[in-house]
Parts: sequence; C-alpha cells; structure tokens
Amino acid sequence: MTKTTTTIWDPASHLSTVEDVAAYLEAALQDGDPQLVAAALGDIARAKGMSQIARDAGLGRESLYKSLSSSGNPELSTVLKVISALGLQLHVSATDKAKMTV
Repeated sequence: MTKTTTTIWDPASHLSTVEDVAAYLEAALQDGDPQLVAAALGDIARAKGMSQIARDAGLGRESLYKSLSSSGNPELSTVLKVISALGLQLHVSATDKAKMTV
C-alpha cells in the first residue's frame, strides 16, 4: 500500500490577481460569518504581504495578524482600513428579502 502525502492548503497561495481577491472576499462576506470574513482578510493580507498592508493601513503588523486570524474579532475601522489598503472598496446591495417603507 502506498502512502499519500498531503500538504496543508493555503488560500493565500491562490490569490494572485485582484479578481481572485475580490471573489474570495465576496464569498466570505456572503457567508455572513464575521470570523470567516476576518480570516479571509488575513489570507488576502498574507498573500499581498502583511507588513506592507499593515503599513498602508496604519496598523501594527502583530496586532493585524491577531485581528485577522480565524479567532480574531477586528473592529469595523480595522476592516475598512485593510480593505482600503488592499485597494478594494466595500459595496452594499439589497437582498431579495429587503423591504423598506418610506
């Protein structure tokens, strides 16, 4: 019987284009899990260079690592700074469930 060798899958190694990054973050946002969004931002920041993203966002590298881990809980201001540092914009659209009376 032959042994199968496996390696840990790292999403950061697959985020090479801005389209990849946008699609990955969009999927995390659609899921609605705040920890997943933080982890996805962390993956993206690692792919782009955590130190550079931290500098561009005006944040400490170590605190950014911690905030954007799967167990992190970043403040909205941190999320918005990182999104901006990545050269992305956050957009909102109504869902089919959205109802508003004026």
